[in-house]
Amino acid sequence: MWCLLCVVICVPGCISTDGSGPDHLYSALAKTLCGGPVGRHMPTEKKKQQDRYPDKSPNKSLELLRECEEALRTRPARLHRAFSYQNLSGDLHQKTIRVMQWNILAQALGEGLDGFVRCPLEALNWSERKYLILEEILTYQPDILCLQEVDHYFDTFQPILARLGYQSTFCPKPCSPCLHLANNNGPDGCALFFRRERFELMGFTHLQLAATHLHTNQVAIVCTLRCRETRQMLCVAVTHLKARSGWEMLRSAQGLDLLSKLKTIVQETRRIGVDEKVSRMGVPLLVCGDFNAEPSEDVYRQFATSSLGLDSAYKQLSCDGETEPPYTTWKIRPSGESCNTLDYIWYSRQHLSVDAVLQFPTAEQIGPDRLPSYNYPSDHLSLVCDFSFCNSPE
Repeated sequence: MWCLLCVVICVPGCISTDGSGPDHLYSALAKTLCGGPVGRHMPTEKKKQQDRYPDKSPNKSLELLRECEEALRTRPARLHRAFSYQNLSGDLHQKTIRVMQWNILAQALGEGLDGFVRCPLEALNWSERKYLILEEILTYQPDILCLQEVDHYFDTFQPILARLGYQSTFCPKPCSPCLHLANNNGPDGCALFFRRERFELMGFTHLQLAATHLHTNQVAIVCTLRCRETRQMLCVAVTHLKARSGWEMLRSAQGLDLLSKLKTIVQETRRIGVDEKVSRMGVPLLVCGDFNAEPSEDVYRQFATSSLGLDSAYKQLSCDGETEPPYTTWKIRPSGESCNTLDYIWYSRQHLSVDAVLQFPTAEQIGPDRLPSYNYPSDHLSLVCDFSFCNSPE
């Protein structure tokens, strides 16, 4: 049974001093415990909106971003990406919610299993790659951050992002492939972070996805949040479905299982509610993940036609508003080059509007050796969207 709980997730981090942990990264955070967002890139029309909500304490994020840049000074310039603004006529009194979805590439898999034949092992060195990952997060400053293939949650991401104002939870895969590799840092899994300043946690659950009533190795996290400003409820899920071709039916079954559980959670949240407004307006839903499925697969169609009323945010980049981007991951393995669209941010079109979408770099920007590389830490590109509530309870 899903219940609304007032839960504080605060798992102590394991800080190492051998150069593999986040000890150096803490130097920019040593004097303070709470953080605020760095200013985001936006046109003049949207700058007015940001000015209504000035950053309370951006220094720690800025200092850590500069520390990342210093650690990466010998690496080539990072990929330049711009936002495509979809809604410039929205309510400037309402602050948008920035959501980032990203498969960050588990360190153990990148070094020991994935076989990126055009990526030098030196480019995957964790002592620098962690700075590339953090730099990407700090650059876009999401309010909600959904990650997959996280195998450095306790010693890096949780403690560092907690000091920047994020609350989080982590759900490892029961039989993570990382555990079978040398020098692993434990199991990989999904992690969900959100800004404590923006949201209050009302409840959460960790799911082990099932197929034909049998548990699989894939997981999901579902959190119910309440916006501190508007008091609007928001349900957020992050997942990572089964990889590789030949497993389409399993992904389809996992998707149906997740959709069924999301329906139950949303209905229960709406039924219990915290006030009459939640019951009347419904609960918006965001589902982020690496689905390992092209738009032609059944699991994509299941989400697109679900009774939950979901739509894919990144279709906003297409001319007709109906086409997904040509790729969200691009890599070269011994079996050849693969360029696929596998990652999505699904949203409740009845309750949320897409205000901005981060564009993908071109093939020329990515380069002939594809991903990962010296200037990008993962084989998957991050997805970043700005959302706003269509209707405010106020």
